Amino acid sequence: MKKILTMLIMCMALTPKIDAQTYTPTAGNLAARNTFQDLKFGLFIHWGIYSELGRGEWVMNNDHISYKNYKRLADFFNPQSFSARDWVRFAKSAGMKYITVTSRHHDGFSMFGTKESPYNIVDATPYHKDPLMELAKECAKEGIQLHFYYSLLDWGRPDYAYGSRIVDGKPVNGNWESYISFMKKQLTELITKYPGVKGIWFDGHWERKTADWHYDEIYGLIHQLNPSILVGNNHHLEPKAGEDFQMFEKDLPGNNLTGFSGEAKIGELPLETCETINKSWGFDLSDNNYKSSAQLIHYLVGAAGRNANFLLNIGPMPDGKIQSEFTDTMAIVGKWMKQNGESIYGTRGNIVPPQPWGVITHKNKTFYAHIMVWPQENYIFIPKFKGKISKAELMGTKTAVRYKQQEEGAFVYLDGIKSLPYDTIIQLQ
Repeated sequence: MKKILTMLIMCMALTPKIDAQTYTPTAGNLAARNTFQDLKFGLFIHWGIYSELGRGEWVMNNDHISYKNYKRLADFFNPQSFSARDWVRFAKSAGMKYITVTSRHHDGFSMFGTKESPYNIVDATPYHKDPLMELAKECAKEGIQLHFYYSLLDWGRPDYAYGSRIVDGKPVNGNWESYISFMKKQLTELITKYPGVKGIWFDGHWERKTADWHYDEIYGLIHQLNPSILVGNNHHLEPKAGEDFQMFEKDLPGNNLTGFSGEAKIGELPLETCETINKSWGFDLSDNNYKSSAQLIHYLVGAAGRNANFLLNIGPMPDGKIQSEFTDTMAIVGKWMKQNGESIYGTRGNIVPPQPWGVITHKNKTFYAHIMVWPQENYIFIPKFKGKISKAELMGTKTAVRYKQQEEGAFVYLDGIKSLPYDTIIQLQ
């Protein structure tokens, strides 16, 4: 027995460990970051057994439903209308290049076939299928990147002990080591079992700000399993060691309109902002606050101008269908992207700060001035514009646009140019 223990300790010592505190991204990871920035537009999906109640993804917590009673929702969750093909087609037709989907939300229910808990869609529901495996295969087939949302908090597991005081980095009434181990095992399943996974999107750190989340172990494990996978965390803080992109919830980078981003100092990582198409993340029968196609296009353009991706959320219905209000609006956005995607995909922003009239995106030596608020004057001013302009024209046409460059910046004149729906784009070479 002593010999076996000695051998085990030696093997553990020899096992390579990636420490998030000394994390150096691989060449593959850096390439994945660059590709991620090129994608610019993604689909966020919040879908789970909470969808059945039609009151959003926080219904268990908000309505004070006991874990014992809430778990009964799994007994009749049977989304026979779910189609991974339809979801991916929806994303593609809207001009989206990647999908981030909830694998496990705060209610603790796993939307994938996991061996680490019977509380999952395959084992606990009459559906008995794994929709995330179907989605992973369809994304791989259609060239859409797949990322998994994963909740850090859990309202039901005894080892998490939701509501417990945190002392010395752990919940007093729980078993923190057990919970961390559970998460690591599930993340291993998601990364090794599902084809083509490109990112992990963590959520819930803010529920326990003083807890020791063992990120060195968790991030290290992910990058050990696949060094190119991108790790992000919705902790509303500046980036931590081991993270590969920085996210902003319901705010464009640099803004703090919702109060989530007060401590979120912008770092050097790729940026992503997420927002809902109405007000809710999960399906909500009473939420009719739908954003218009113009609002969504402006958000997308505004994000690109700030060098960020836009991850737009929908909450499918419990049967797996996407409601018509979403499909109708996104058809308009998709048509606009088909015509104007050149000024979004593969571009970078933040070369010029956002202006009262709009933003600038650029790709190589081509710059795109997105005029979303028509100026009262007959020109726009681009401050500190350093490149020498050789030609300016209305994008999509050969209509020449007059311009003048001075030391303080560039004046682009709008004589004879009419404001276009959503966004008037001036292309500068």
